Amino acid sequence: MTVPQQLTDRYQLGEILGFGGMSEVHRARDLRLHRDVAIKILRADLARDPNFSQRFRREAKHTAALNHPSIVAVYDTGEAQTPNGKLPFLVMEYVDGITVGKLIQRQGALPPQHALAVIADVCTALEFSHSRGIVHRDIKPANIMITPAGTVKVMDFGIARAMNATTGDRLTATSAVVGTAQYFSPEQARGQEVDARTDVYSLGCVLYEMLTGQALFTGDTPLSVAYQHVREQPVPPSQRRAGLSPDIDAVVLKALAKKPEKRYQSAAEMRADLLRVSRGNAPAASATPAQDTDEVSDTDGPRTLQMPVQSARTGSRRWLIAGAVAAVALLVFAGVFVVGVMNRVQVPDVHGLTQQEALSRLQEQGLSPQLETRPDGSVEAGRVIDTDPATGAAVSSGSEITVNMSTGPEQRRVPDVSRLAYSEAVQTLRDAGFENVRRQPQASPAAELDRVVGTIPAAQQDVATSNEIVILVGSGPSAREVPDVTGQSVQQATQNLDTSGFTTILQADADSVLPAGQVAGTDPPAGASVASDAPVTLKVSRGNQITMPDLRGLFYADAVAQLQALGFTGPLLKGPDIPEAVAGRDQRARVVQQDPAPGTGVNRDGTITVNYGS
Repeated sequence: MTVPQQLTDRYQLGEILGFGGMSEVHRARDLRLHRDVAIKILRADLARDPNFSQRFRREAKHTAALNHPSIVAVYDTGEAQTPNGKLPFLVMEYVDGITVGKLIQRQGALPPQHALAVIADVCTALEFSHSRGIVHRDIKPANIMITPAGTVKVMDFGIARAMNATTGDRLTATSAVVGTAQYFSPEQARGQEVDARTDVYSLGCVLYEMLTGQALFTGDTPLSVAYQHVREQPVPPSQRRAGLSPDIDAVVLKALAKKPEKRYQSAAEMRADLLRVSRGNAPAASATPAQDTDEVSDTDGPRTLQMPVQSARTGSRRWLIAGAVAAVALLVFAGVFVVGVMNRVQVPDVHGLTQQEALSRLQEQGLSPQLETRPDGSVEAGRVIDTDPATGAAVSSGSEITVNMSTGPEQRRVPDVSRLAYSEAVQTLRDAGFENVRRQPQASPAAELDRVVGTIPAAQQDVATSNEIVILVGSGPSAREVPDVTGQSVQQATQNLDTSGFTTILQADADSVLPAGQVAGTDPPAGASVASDAPVTLKVSRGNQITMPDLRGLFYADAVAQLQALGFTGPLLKGPDIPEAVAGRDQRARVVQQDPAPGTGVNRDGTITVNYGS
């Protein structure tokens, strides 16, 4: 049964936030109220099971009744129609934050004051739920979230039960072991009735882990952990982490008492001691608690195996009782062990699968996948790197499996290696995580010869560490041909020279027949091959010249008239006559030679010299 992208006409599903033993949680958008929400959807493979559907509805019922700032609020419930049937869902408050479990994974043991403050806030939430007759039964680090503002939220009342529930409302047999083994209370491990003090014990386990960075009890199987909760005395937190005060030990050990009557009798009582210790005062709990044993009293509720109480009349009777107790304990835990073995599955190989493929395969095995992401250069983005526990590991059905998804190669920022020598640039890039580098020459000013002038991609860009980084090394100025910019404006000529790669462009006024402001030429001249950083001077016309006409064959008066018509105002001088034998008889009194020559430029107020035939 696939999950639709839109539930009813109100909720638009987004990214998957996580998975539980019987559900998956999506971030979603409430289209009616225009707000983000979290939607828990019953796993498709469980949706047709009446027991799981009833448990899911019970969570909605219990959580909806708990309107408290430290409990994730429930806004709505419903059933989405799919081609394969109805899919129950639960709309909850969206909380942006981190679970205590993730916080411990990242930081290890937390500062004592922080741990005490968080657990004190959880106590207020539990006291509220207990006052409404609801026992959580699965308090653990993964069900406690802390927002960036420091607000504490208790989540997942999926196996919560009303303390006054009828047999029909309990859904599980009296002997069923419900909860998470590392945070079981002894009475949960035996399958006995639970009350508010069960949550107190589990909260003590969480506080212990927050203070020490280690779980209270660990083992290879849920059986071994459950056995320790029932029979083993906890090591004081201060023996696992130096610096913790005896007052902290006293609070933790009282919450972890084996017998419910020796624990805090309410979450409010535990919170009061937490506040006393956080303020530097002594707690009400004794610093040296009385020996806490696992004796079974007549007042205990239903249990997996009931033990008759007998009076010890003789020494042999005492030994008989002790033997009976050991035998009963062995039978109880052997039964749990058999159930545990029957419920163990192997983690399937999901390496290289897409997120949806991996989630489907793990859920088919009855496992609860939790997504994590990290960069990986060898696995394509959006594919599975590995799992924790690893492929092939034997785990209990319903166990959380961390699925590490690749975000692709790690992204890092390219450092600025400009002006370094090539070898220094290579080392700087390698130190930043970039191993794939290549040298490429780049024309540069003479001062930057053999120095790094840049990189491709450029400095300060975020790039995959597996990408090639091209190091541009200055090869000195390159020779370029000066373009012909004659007749262009200064602005246009400058732009053309810059486009051609010339970086030093100068200007100088020049006599020219071109209109004032136009470029009359360049120095070096057009077509010359010049280094790109060499100066190129634009000769800018003053507009003060005329083009010298051809005066040869004209009489004096005609030559003067033509020059004046062109705007010439300077003197017209007579040079030595040219002999008839040279000039010819027909050139007598006519211009035979002139300076400047025809077609050249001459200043309007310049001097022109002509020679006549004699």
